[in-house]
Amino acid sequence: MDMRSLLTLSVLLALIREDKAQPPAVSLLPRFPAVFVGDDVTLICKGGHGPIKWFINGDPQSHQDSVMLVTAVTSKNNGKYECERGGSKSEPYILTVEQLEPHAQLSPSIGGAVMHRVSGKNLVLQVEDDPDGWNCFALRGESGFRLGTTVNKGKKTAVIFAEFKEAKRATFWCRNGTRRSNAVTLKMTALRVLLDPPAGPALVGESVALSCGVWNGKAEKAEFFKNNKSIATVEDTYIITNATHDDTGEYRCHATYRYSHISPGAAQQEGDSDVQELKVIGGPPATTVDSTSSPSLRCFCRDCPDDCKTYCWYRTLLNDSFARERLPENTDSITVEKEGLYSCRMECGKGFSRFSNIYSYKENAFSSFLAQAESESVNVLPIMMAAILMVLGVLIAVLIGLIVLVALRRRKRGGMSFPATNRWTGGDFNQVQLREQGQG
Repeated sequence: MDMRSLLTLSVLLALIREDKAQPPAVSLLPRFPAVFVGDDVTLICKGGHGPIKWFINGDPQSHQDSVMLVTAVTSKNNGKYECERGGSKSEPYILTVEQLEPHAQLSPSIGGAVMHRVSGKNLVLQVEDDPDGWNCFALRGESGFRLGTTVNKGKKTAVIFAEFKEAKRATFWCRNGTRRSNAVTLKMTALRVLLDPPAGPALVGESVALSCGVWNGKAEKAEFFKNNKSIATVEDTYIITNATHDDTGEYRCHATYRYSHISPGAAQQEGDSDVQELKVIGGPPATTVDSTSSPSLRCFCRDCPDDCKTYCWYRTLLNDSFARERLPENTDSITVEKEGLYSCRMECGKGFSRFSNIYSYKENAFSSFLAQAESESVNVLPIMMAAILMVLGVLIAVLIGLIVLVALRRRKRGGMSFPATNRWTGGDFNQVQLREQGQG
């Protein structure tokens, strides 16, 4: 062994001895400036030596690994976390979960939380300010990495490419100073069949779609299982409507499929997915949008705390779910004028309430004309006056025609003659002489 190898080995041994000599300490990954409801977080016990014991709020836990993964955290996970090694206990780590949504939203452009080990997918960040000020990161195991972004300033979005490298799961998030997005955790599968739950937490009262997919193919039929009990056989997607805490559990699917798009005579195949955990949580308080007289909308939040004081309104294009803009109104009611999908939420100091339901507004032809004229800086008043005059002209012509028709009928019955009458046809006046039939 040469001198360089001996020196490297001695440094490693010294670091190991130093680490064992240090008292145990609990740290949190990812290193979020604040933890929000629904986040996946990892608590790590480092330092000391010997078996590990964990304590939450002073109560001993059965978990004995140096890494403790907590998925879809809620306020129930608040508390004091300690670890003990070799008879020495760490200082407590205080975990506080904000029962709010963070300042920006990160979500897959397509699909959910599971992808194949050799795959990757785009994650789209939606912000309300300049996306250039946001940086995005990946946590794979205990190693963090900064990611490159593709920014679209017009849509206020940034796109990152998510992949696993050598990890079995990876967490992605973005931040701008002390503000941050939600975290998206993706899980790896090496199987051809995959159960793909949503990338975000499942929330009480909302619908949850579990998709049974096939690598480079499509399921013809899928049987879904919860906690190893069959619950449904459908084509490829099982939908839980109005989710409750009872829907929490471990899910998998068994798919029947064939690669007929590769070969018309392809044989039928079957396979099972990995087991995926689904956790249904309460989530942040939700706002509601209602419309008592369209196009007027009202936003309210029954369960929001007192520090939720600002109303935030949003409009999303009908054909682009990532083209969302925040509107200038900050009152509880607005009148909509443009086509789009409208929603609201409340700003609550450190974060936001949950987004409301979506109200879809489509313009009629006249509203669309006015909106277009306004957007093109056209003076609408002369155009409207011309349109009104044309309508009045048509009405007058119809009225005169009716008078003439009545007069002709009376003439036939009574043999009366009438003086000359003016008739308006196409904007010109013509003289019409009404005489008795047979008179010269």
